[in-house]
Amino acid sequence: MDTINYTNDAIGLLKELIQIPSVSRNEEKAADKLAEYLDKWGLPYGREVNNLWVGCQDWDSNRPTIMLNAHIDTVKPVSTWTRDAFTPTLEGDTLYGLGSNDCGGGLVALLQAYRIMVERPRDYNLLWVASAEEEISGANGFSRVLPKLPKVDVAIVGEPTGMQPAIAEKGLMVIDGYAHGKSGHAARNEGVNAIYEALDDLVWLRDYKFRKVSPFLGATKMTVTVVESGTQHNVIPDVLHFIIDVRTNEYYQNEYLFEFLHKKMTKCELRARSFRLHSSSISPDHPLIKRCIDRGMQPFGSPTLSDQALMPFLSFKLGPGESSRSHAADEYIKISEISKAIDIYVDLLDGLVL
Repeated sequence: MDTINYTNDAIGLLKELIQIPSVSRNEEKAADKLAEYLDKWGLPYGREVNNLWVGCQDWDSNRPTIMLNAHIDTVKPVSTWTRDAFTPTLEGDTLYGLGSNDCGGGLVALLQAYRIMVERPRDYNLLWVASAEEEISGANGFSRVLPKLPKVDVAIVGEPTGMQPAIAEKGLMVIDGYAHGKSGHAARNEGVNAIYEALDDLVWLRDYKFRKVSPFLGATKMTVTVVESGTQHNVIPDVLHFIIDVRTNEYYQNEYLFEFLHKKMTKCELRARSFRLHSSSISPDHPLIKRCIDRGMQPFGSPTLSDQALMPFLSFKLGPGESSRSHAADEYIKISEISKAIDIYVDLLDGLVL
């Protein structure tokens, strides 16, 4: 088979996936469809809930392993779609449909690259993984399937990057903050105002700048995005709740940063919702990244989160489509982008030495 046939297979599968609503936590039918195609192509697979994986038949535990990963879930379609989000519509080179760009194009292109490369001599093992619940970092997504997978040395994640390597990705931590006071009557100036109790900490948070700035991700940023307090105009509020959105670069682990904030914001109680979504990065000197650079690609840092945050091994994002199309009305992918992606993946993997 040549690239045209593999591209046709990729588009045929993608069209069927678009027709199946697969919003996070509801990917079962999409996973069933992927399993049907894996059976059709003679690829023995494993399945954990709605996550699927396929390992090469010549597996050798003494060799390094490359994982090819993309997700099968989507967000809900926004109200401004001008066409049916679940009807794949091909207009010239453009295929419209929910999930076509994020992350269907990368999913099917990586699968075709896998099919090509498992038939070629390699000095490494090859593993393809389709993960669920990526859009919500859900418990039944990549973190659920990870213990079932063999040891992985490096991963290519097929998020839409315009086929430029995103070699660093910001992490995320959401923190709930609480300031406590004492209620009273506003007219008599009674009580302790929880809003005023929080002010010094919030001003410090607004003004603090982290010293270590990433060349690809920039600075670690903390932003207060929600503030809630008070019940009515004549009652001194006794509690204030706020939410901090923290976007970390590769120099700051979430656990360290939380402890740092805890020491600095002494008037507020802080509770992290999770520490699990860490920043990630891979060196420009890694053999895969050097191959990308040698082929004229430009490494960059990605501000958007992906399953990379859950991967305890090296990884980078490289996929067809553009991030700006993700979660937007009338989402689309170009057929030529998928065809080009298959060629690029194969070119990067063929003859690779790790």
